[in-house]
Parts: sequence; C-alpha cells; structure tokens
Amino acid sequence: MMNIFRLAGDMSHVVSIFLLIVRLLASKQATGISLKTQELFLLVFITRYLDLFTTYYSLYNSIMKVMYIAATGYIVYMIRFKEPWRSKYDASQDSFLHLKFAVAPCAVLAVLTQVVSMSLDPVELLWTFSIYLEALAIVPQLICLQRFREVENLDGHYIFLLGAYRGLYILNWVYRSYYEPYYHHNWLVYIAGAVQTCLYGDFFYYYVISKYYGGKLTLPT
Repeated sequence: MMNIFRLAGDMSHVVSIFLLIVRLLASKQATGISLKTQELFLLVFITRYLDLFTTYYSLYNSIMKVMYIAATGYIVYMIRFKEPWRSKYDASQDSFLHLKFAVAPCAVLAVLTQVVSMSLDPVELLWTFSIYLEALAIVPQLICLQRFREVENLDGHYIFLLGAYRGLYILNWVYRSYYEPYYHHNWLVYIAGAVQTCLYGDFFYYYVISKYYGGKLTLPT
C-alpha cells in the first residue's frame, strides 16, 4: 500500500542513485566512490527482485525494481570496466573485504533463518539474504569516505539521501502498522532496517553540522 513515507523514501532512493551517476559523469573519475558498495547493492537488488519473473504487483513497482537493477549495474560497469572511471578508481582505499565480511555472513544467516522457519523456498532464501546484505552494503562506502576524510558535495548528498530513504521506510512501516488492518509485521526487516539506519548515524551528524555552518564536510579519522 502506497503512502507518503514510502513515496518519499522511494524518491529519496531514486535521487541518490541519479546524483551518483551525475557525479561520475561530471567528474570523469571515481575517487572516493566504493565499487564494493555498488556491487553489494547490485547483489541486493538482483536477489530481492526475482519476483519480477513470478508476481506482478503494479507498473510502479516493476519500473522501480528494474530501474534499481539497471542503474546500479550501470554504475558498477562504469567503475569496473569503462574508462576513464576504471583507471581513476582508487581500489587501495576501497579495501573492505565485502565477500568475506558481508556476503558470506549474510548468506549463512539467511540459511539459518530459513532452517529455523522451516522454509525451503529458494526465492524466499534469496530475499532474506538481500535483507541482511542491504543492512551492511553501505559499510565499504563509509570506510572509503572516512579514509579520504574530505567529502565532495555530491558524494555527501548521495549518502545522506540513501540514509534518508531507509529512515523514511521505517516511518512507512510504522504508518502501515497503524492504518492497514491486516498488516503483517516482519521483525527481520525491522531489525535489519534499524541496523542500516544506525550505520548512517555518524555520517548524518557531520553532514548536518557541515551544512549548518556552511563548511566542507570532513569526517574524522
């Protein structure tokens, strides 16, 4: 069910991705951008939106899902394979072991969750995996920015809007729990969403301070 919080969250997410693409195209370089975060988000979208092939909810829903996959795939392609972004991506600063410390643990948690719930549905397993992984997907980007310390305006706006998207979705869940008669609570989604929002907390603080004083966004070491 659509409501103002979900719509605002979706628009925040869309604008964040659009800003990142604009930033890459305008600067012709990928310094300060985490390819690993983009790869994690692409994996999140692919594993979560398999229902594109099985269930039709609405045209809006389908367009948003395809757009998330296509836009994030394009970002990954630009940084990994296309010049000049490929040669201007600093892999040494994007060193978080995302396969070892994000993908693998989330896969194990997803399997354990499905075992406990006694579900053998592979689509449900991949959906659960995507929920866990999304909570951690931003970690490589936050680490990367902290190493560079000074954050470009568009990079800062991108991270802020991503965090705002998750915060607005939490409000969406609260709203739906009050106003939808048969709303189904999913505590896994709630907990993962809360963890993801908390990870943005430190960045939000410095972002708001920098905007309030009109200075450069600088993160602590």
